[in-house]
Amino acid sequence: MIDDIGNADRVALMQKLVALKVEHRDLDTVIHRLADDPKHDQLQLTRLKRRKLLLKDQMARLERQIDPDVLA
Repeated sequence: MIDDIGNADRVALMQKLVALKVEHRDLDTVIHRLADDPKHDQLQLTRLKRRKLLLKDQMARLERQIDPDVLA
């Protein structure tokens, strides 16, 4: 099988994926803490949740680029 992307590109994509996963996990922690605060800012919470969803989409896209043969 011939890879569509080179090894260096694959490593760069994997590093980007790891960074996105860390940010996604950190956002999850912040969202839970903010939601537990009875005086939380609903607009900020909504924006954080939207950002988290965007990160999830970016991660899925990168995973397909890294290994396009795996069904996502």
